[in-house]
Amino acid sequence: MLDVTERLVVIIGGGSVAVRKAKGLITAGARRVRCVAPAFDSGLPSEVERVKAEFQPMHLQDAGLAFAATDSPDVNDRVVREARRQGVLVNRADADEENPGDFTTPALWRASAVTVTVSAGGSAALAARIRDDLARKLDPLQVRLAQAMQVLRPLIVRSGLSPARRREILQDLAGPLAMKPFAEGGVDGLKAWLIGRCPELKEMQNGG
Repeated sequence: MLDVTERLVVIIGGGSVAVRKAKGLITAGARRVRCVAPAFDSGLPSEVERVKAEFQPMHLQDAGLAFAATDSPDVNDRVVREARRQGVLVNRADADEENPGDFTTPALWRASAVTVTVSAGGSAALAARIRDDLARKLDPLQVRLAQAMQVLRPLIVRSGLSPARRREILQDLAGPLAMKPFAEGGVDGLKAWLIGRCPELKEMQNGG
């Protein structure tokens, strides 16, 4: 759930694991992804900057995140050690209890404004199964409501109400009572329902 939009992300390795990491980063919004390896898999996205070389400490300079994604445990060891020396958070593709990284990349499902991520004790297959089960159970109306909240929440935050009152209003919007007016009237119907419960938000009727 980290904003990687403007961070330089460096992937050490050029095989299928690196391809997977790069695609996930680009999907998450990363704009500056660099891959360092002697050779690159043909599936590596075209947006990724390629540095054809064996790993050297200088390759992590200015990195916001790093991924040790080679097929060599020794190289991955070096990447992790150097990343930590430079203060760069590092993910290790072959991590285990004895050789952990600093963070993991969970199984992810995204629909519009809703993102579901799952970690399952290091088991990628189990995490993916749980993610898919959760995604199947998610009410499509909740996904639409998450989109609506991108409109409503800024108006509530800027309303000038006390933090406690804003929290109550946001909890109301997330509750089951809000679903019926939203299902029947969309964002306008939800605004009208909310104003009926919270007259102090009357200005929302005209969009803020």
